[in-house]
Amino acid sequence: MEELSNILAKFKNEEISLEEAEKLIRVNILEIENFAQLDLNRSVRTGIPEIVLCEDKTKDQIIGIASKLVDEKGRAILSRLEKGVFEEVQNELEGAGNQIEYSKDAKICLVKKPGFTVKPTGGKIGIITAGTSDIMVAEEAKIIATELGCEVTTSYDVGVAGVHRILPVLKKMINNNTDIYVVAAGREGALPTLIAGLVDAPVIGVPVSTGYGAAGKGESALLAMLQSCSPLVVVNIDAGTVAGAVAARFANKVAEARGK
Repeated sequence: MEELSNILAKFKNEEISLEEAEKLIRVNILEIENFAQLDLNRSVRTGIPEIVLCEDKTKDQIIGIASKLVDEKGRAILSRLEKGVFEEVQNELEGAGNQIEYSKDAKICLVKKPGFTVKPTGGKIGIITAGTSDIMVAEEAKIIATELGCEVTTSYDVGVAGVHRILPVLKKMINNNTDIYVVAAGREGALPTLIAGLVDAPVIGVPVSTGYGAAGKGESALLAMLQSCSPLVVVNIDAGTVAGAVAARFANKVAEARGK
């Protein structure tokens, strides 16, 4: 991933021309037939590449978008890709020797050209879930953050129903100098508030659509996190991709400052 600062440094050092720098920086939209317009330089502007949401897209649309992204950028990140749909598009995506990684837990598929690598940034993220049922959302956040160059440490099923479980987990992450925490919880959504009161780094709360009855399906968790007495930020219900991307943005900026 070419960072804006790297592009400007290369231009300053006369490693690339003004025209080459402009091409890398400017908005570059690639239209695919009549169904998609890919923002190819989003990662340069924001540090986060185009991520393809596969829900409600046809098999041909997924293949078309992913293939173009791999051709142009060397990688495609496909989110919310159900296993059955992945099996339908797998052979097409593996064309030209592409490397395919599919996580059935996160429902994310990574398609990469041979030799494509992610440069470590030094950013450190801790991802924690209250329950086993929250793992899908947490794994979604983990993969996105990892693809943005971060080192990710995880610990799952350590919720407030057995609050003694959280202290060894936090000790490990604190000792690892974690820059930011992502905490996923359903039902009453209390874990992010608890953790935000114990650590000295920012916490992102991710409400998960577990729980049932009154204000079920993540609504209680969302409202509880929004009402947290410990300062934290909250993303939408089941928004693992958003949490992972925002956490990586924070962590990468911290790592950048650390290196100066």
